[in-house]
Amino acid sequence: MTETDADASTGAPTGAAVTPPPERDGGVLSAPYRALTLGCVSTILLIAFEAMAVGTAMPAAAEALDGLALYAFAFSAFFTTSLLGMVLSGQWCDRSGPTAPVLAGVAAFSSGLLLSGAAQSMWVFVLGRAAQGVGGGLVIVALYVTVRRAYPERLRPAALASFSAAWVVPSMVGPVIAGTVTERFGWRWVFLGITALVILPVLVMLPQLRRLGDGRDGEQPAPRFDGRRLRLAVAVAAGAGLLQLGGQELRWLSLVPVLAGVALLAPSAARLLPRGTFLAGRGLPSVIALRGLISAAYLSTQSFVPLMLVTQRGLTYTQAGLALAASGGLWALGSFAQSRPGAERHRFRLVRLGTVLIAAGVALTPLVLFEAVPVWTPALTLAIGCFGMGLVTASVGVLVLRLSEPREAGENVASLQVCDSLGNVVMLTVVGTLFAALGGDATAVGHDAAATAEAGTNVGPGAFVAVYAATAAAASLAVFVGGRLRAPGARGGDGVPGA
Repeated sequence: MTETDADASTGAPTGAAVTPPPERDGGVLSAPYRALTLGCVSTILLIAFEAMAVGTAMPAAAEALDGLALYAFAFSAFFTTSLLGMVLSGQWCDRSGPTAPVLAGVAAFSSGLLLSGAAQSMWVFVLGRAAQGVGGGLVIVALYVTVRRAYPERLRPAALASFSAAWVVPSMVGPVIAGTVTERFGWRWVFLGITALVILPVLVMLPQLRRLGDGRDGEQPAPRFDGRRLRLAVAVAAGAGLLQLGGQELRWLSLVPVLAGVALLAPSAARLLPRGTFLAGRGLPSVIALRGLISAAYLSTQSFVPLMLVTQRGLTYTQAGLALAASGGLWALGSFAQSRPGAERHRFRLVRLGTVLIAAGVALTPLVLFEAVPVWTPALTLAIGCFGMGLVTASVGVLVLRLSEPREAGENVASLQVCDSLGNVVMLTVVGTLFAALGGDATAVGHDAAATAEAGTNVGPGAFVAVYAATAAAASLAVFVGGRLRAPGARGGDGVPGA
């Protein structure tokens, strides 16, 4: 992003409606930003809790609603509609600011929770999940744009680090709390209970959100709404849904939805994302591509760890889950490390270091298949990878905001989130198919750790070797792409524009 048309301290366009407070020594929790930061983090915390908890409550919901045949759709519906929400939110934010997308997203998310919690049939439950996906997509993009509009550049790494930290507690305790609520009060309260809580954070941050305005001065016209991008998003979402559907079963007939999904997904995604994303063009395209690669590599690696420890090393489900819980805090620590003031001038080096740590964590995890290797090894390797994910994920967010013109921030943040989701669904389909072909159960993969472990079958180590070969390849590619983040012709220090 060039700063020639922006206020030097805020990065906002000259004459824009918003000028962040001039306090130079305050942090994201200082008085001018406190309400906004707490509201944003609390909103993400509740969305994250729902994401972590739903897998635990889902089996009980599907059984009660006699909807086991639609079990996978409850997950894919959320994913496919979230893609639409992300693209819509990007354009909406660029046109009128983040306030309306946040409010609409929270309303859609809450309505979906109520619909799923009160559902009397599985199709209604799936419809509620779809509404949650739209809401989640709207909110997450709008909150990134809020960081771009409300915080000076020096505070953006810390703001995005707080977003990452908001996922840590839900990832560790969400499934446990959801399981307890499901057993004592019923699965419906996992959804209905969050509905009442999600309103308060919005009320806390709403006054400051409204002060952000639309980010334009009085002479700038509002950008036109691009219906073509929304149509491409529909095609990408439909293609991703077909890909997930085909990946559920290993049979020749499944090739029909898989091929149809690829035919829709590939050309539409190429047009939806910035030009050069799939070729790792220097600058913004590589930043966005990197997000998809690290998500695909690390999260697929993590999904198979409990099943591998249960079936190959004889651990209990609880013991296997500890390998995931133990590493969760390292993600937040990595995000915190990249947010320190002294880290800014080493932004690109931090990304390279993070990608190397992710690749090492992914590649070393399957060593536990050897009996001579300690059974706790995945806890260590996942911790290494988690620290790298914290470094890279937050840094990628910072770089997207920096490389985006003010009127393009929403669209580029939407592309970042879309690429993240696409990386996950494509990799999970690939590794799920490989796993099933070598004797595993592909339907268990990618929903949540507990479901994956409980679906464990007596598979051989070859199935896991194939899975981790695919994830290690993606992680290795991420190391290469991580070296292409500087924009063409960029000069100056590491990560400091125009330094």
